[in-house]
Amino acid sequence: MSETETPAEAPGRSAEPNHGLRMFIIWIILALAADLIIWFVWRPHLPPGAMSDAARHQQFDIAVLAVSGAPVVIAVLLYFIYSIVVWRAKPGDDSDGPPIYGNTKVQATWIIGTSAIVLWLAVFGTVELIAPYGAGAGEGPQPIWTPPAKQSATWTPGTNTALQVQVIGQQWTWTYRYPQFGGMESTQLFLPIDTPVTFHVTSLDVIHSFWAYQLGVKADANPGVDNVAYVTPKAMGSVTVRCNELCGIWHGAMFNYGQVLSQTAFQTWATGVQSQEQSTGILAALPPYALVYDPTVIPQLGKEIVNVDGITGAAGYYYGPGNPVTP
Repeated sequence: MSETETPAEAPGRSAEPNHGLRMFIIWIILALAADLIIWFVWRPHLPPGAMSDAARHQQFDIAVLAVSGAPVVIAVLLYFIYSIVVWRAKPGDDSDGPPIYGNTKVQATWIIGTSAIVLWLAVFGTVELIAPYGAGAGEGPQPIWTPPAKQSATWTPGTNTALQVQVIGQQWTWTYRYPQFGGMESTQLFLPIDTPVTFHVTSLDVIHSFWAYQLGVKADANPGVDNVAYVTPKAMGSVTVRCNELCGIWHGAMFNYGQVLSQTAFQTWATGVQSQEQSTGILAALPPYALVYDPTVIPQLGKEIVNVDGITGAAGYYYGPGNPVTP
């Protein structure tokens, strides 16, 4: 080898391939394939589903984050695997490798690329928090983002009137009051489809967390606090409600179920429960509807509440002399 020849130009040695271009082509193919699989195959099955506007936004958000992150993960893994396969030392080669110097282009590309991704995700996350009016999360007693629904003391199908539902947490059950139906109370969450729903979440004892999984709603239930969350059911079906905040020994058993019904079926159910509770005297015995309650002044309602609500932990029967904590 002459003094002017480089090692790659020496007789009998092949030219070094363009590793950067080779890795870029492999990366483009793998990243495109991964993103297509994520969007068209994985996305329809992502939690929490598409039962409400909030759930659909959350499913979309997870898919977008996965599509944004997959190329980055593939790039890191590809470089790692490529280095091991292509640049590994040959058997018996104990010589030192070539000296490594900083590469301004690589460093600038990494900094600019990761900064762009972070800024994009920050903007995307902000938009997705505002667009679905809090994204199904509790906004506190004074919500910042509110849906443009009609507000009325009564609710009828087909009027785009917001349905008011109070969610009451207590060890260890959930109950629901409907102020537009006389403040009647139920242990099951029933909602009408295609109707803006305003949840007023509170607690009678410790901190709970209202989690209506299929609806994509999660809001803390704090004693003395009215935590407001919004959702619009978009499909009929079953809803699972759980407590997502450790609240005592029976926390794991604090769950119940509900349904999203047609608007006429919901009205039939709600008026039926209201009529039943009026005839049994439960509606009159319940504490006057309020955004929050002081559990120490809720009157003893008697055993008839068990026949209507089906639990010993219904609001008003749970507290009082002779009523021990019963899961």
